[in-house]
Amino acid sequence: MEEGQLHYPDAGTPQGGVISPLLANIFLHEVLDLWFEREVKPRLRGQAFLVRYADDFVIVFSVEEDARRVLEVLPKRFGKYNLRLHPEKTRLIQFRRPPLLRELPKEKEPGSFGFLGFHLYWARSKQGKWIVLCKTASSRLARALVRVNDWCRAHRHDPIREQHRTLTSKLRGHYNYFAVRGNHRAVNALRFLVTRVWFKWLCRRSRANPDWVWMNRLLRIFPLPRAIIRPIL
Repeated sequence: MEEGQLHYPDAGTPQGGVISPLLANIFLHEVLDLWFEREVKPRLRGQAFLVRYADDFVIVFSVEEDARRVLEVLPKRFGKYNLRLHPEKTRLIQFRRPPLLRELPKEKEPGSFGFLGFHLYWARSKQGKWIVLCKTASSRLARALVRVNDWCRAHRHDPIREQHRTLTSKLRGHYNYFAVRGNHRAVNALRFLVTRVWFKWLCRRSRANPDWVWMNRLLRIFPLPRAIIRPIL
């Protein structure tokens, strides 16, 4: 399996490397999507499919030799259109289902990869079967927490009701994207961390030195929403 991301060294924009997702969709539909369906797949030994969103994409192959051949030709294909693959985000990954009835040595554990803010990996279900799960990428979780911290610091003197309304909206927006099956720990961790950040900045604005007893009372009046986990469609 291959994952990749593109760079646009001469995209015609003032920064020489910034391109909108809409333009990427239009451009890459011809450069990548149609080329893969019309020219690449008929030449493969096994099955393959491409998943792309804007300039992020993953290609899954059933035959490793096919994956290596396509990885070799991809830079040439993009080079024709003055594009290049991101050197740190393009790689070949073994992502096969592990054997069912035995544990794997550490060095032969199945690979994992990141895509669209998620980290995808193999894990055992409650029935002992191997399934693919996803969790929030650590970088995305850290970025969300930094944004909440910055907002709470800037608005720490706002009325608590208004703070609660905004934090609720931020959490629900995060849940709408990340609250999928298998990711309950990460979304619950964010709610816990947001509570701690909110408490920290409420303490900074008060001379009364509120404690967690006070904060828990506040949360009974202004509770932060919990995630509703939904299946991956």
